[in-house]
Amino acid sequence: MSSAVCPAGTELPAGFAELLIAWQRQHGRSGLPWQHTRDPYRVWLSEVMLQQTQVSTVLSYFARFLDAFPSVQVLAAASADEVMALWAGLGYYSRARNLHRCAQVVVERHGGVFPGSAEALQTLPGIGASTAAAIAAFCHGERVSIVDGNVRRVLARLLAFDRDLAQTASQRALWDLAQALLPQAPAPEDMTAYTQGLMDLGATVCLRSRPQCERCPVMTLCRARAAGTASSFPVKTRTLKRRHESWWLLLLRRRAAEDADRFWLVRRPAPGIWAGLYCPPVFQSEAALLDALPQALHPDLQALDPVAHSLTHRELRLHPLLLDAGTLTGMPEMADGQWVQADALQAHGLPAPVRLLLQRLLA
Repeated sequence: MSSAVCPAGTELPAGFAELLIAWQRQHGRSGLPWQHTRDPYRVWLSEVMLQQTQVSTVLSYFARFLDAFPSVQVLAAASADEVMALWAGLGYYSRARNLHRCAQVVVERHGGVFPGSAEALQTLPGIGASTAAAIAAFCHGERVSIVDGNVRRVLARLLAFDRDLAQTASQRALWDLAQALLPQAPAPEDMTAYTQGLMDLGATVCLRSRPQCERCPVMTLCRARAAGTASSFPVKTRTLKRRHESWWLLLLRRRAAEDADRFWLVRRPAPGIWAGLYCPPVFQSEAALLDALPQALHPDLQALDPVAHSLTHRELRLHPLLLDAGTLTGMPEMADGQWVQADALQAHGLPAPVRLLLQRLLA
C-alpha cells in the first residue's frame, strides 16, 4: 500500500481514514445517547463529562443533566449549587465549574449559540483543543482531528511515534500528523464516523494494556504492531507523582425524634480539592480538630472507620470523627457553614466519599 508524506517528513500510511470509517460504521459504538445529533449543547456536555471518565459512568449523569438543564440557557440560569449537586460523584469538579461558566458565556456573548468552528470554540471556558475539535467535527463536519489521550495512544502506535508526549512540542507534532491523516474532502457524515471511530478504537480495541490487535481494522498499517512494540507506545517520560495526605473530618450531627438528622456542612474553598462542594469541616490533623472543640466535648467524639479516596494527583485518607449534638448548648458552629437536613443532602453537591459516609450514618 502506498504512503503519503506529511509536511513534517513522516510517511503516513495510505487508506487509514477509509478503513477506520468503514469499521466504525459496521462495528463502532452507535447507541450512545449523545450520538446521532448535531446539537452542540448535547455534544459539548457529553465531551466534558467523558473527559477521564468511563462511558458507563457518564450515561446516568448525562440523562439527569439533560432532564434538569435541557438547554444551554437553562444551564446558564441555574445556580452553582444546582450544577454541583447534579455533578457530585462524577469527579474532576473543575469540569462542572467550567461547564457552568461556559454556558453563561455562550448565552451572554453568543446569544445562546455555540461558535461554529474549533478555533472559536477554544475561546470558551473549559473547552480545549480536543473537545473543540469533537464539537466542530460532530456538529459541523469540520475537517479537524481530536487528539485526546486515547487518540494519542492510537496514533503513536500506528506511526511508531517515539517522541516524548510529556513535551508540548511533541504533542503539537502528533497533532499535525493527526491532521494529515484526516480523510480528504469528507462529507459531514464521514467526519462524524471518522471522529467516532478514533474514539471507539482507543476505548475498545487499542487499549493501554493488552491491546486487541487482532480486532484492529488498521492492524496492517500499524508500525508498532509490525515491530512487536505496541506496549512501548506512547512514549511519555514524565510520571505522575502522587501525594499521600490524611484529613480529619468533623461530622457534626443534630438528632431529634421529631425531625430528621441534620449535618453541619461548609463549602470547600476555591481553588483546591472539592472546591465549591459541601463537606464536613476538614482538619489537617486530629490535634487541630480537637483544638477547634471545647475540651468538654472530646469524650463524646466517636471515631469511624477511615476512608481511602484516590484523586488524580494524590491519595486521601479520611478520618471521620462523629459528634452528636443532641441538646448540647456548647455545640460549636463552624464559620461559613449551615445545618443541612438529611433529606436535603441530595440538593447539595457532596464529594463522593462524603456522600457515602453520610449515607452509611443514615442507614
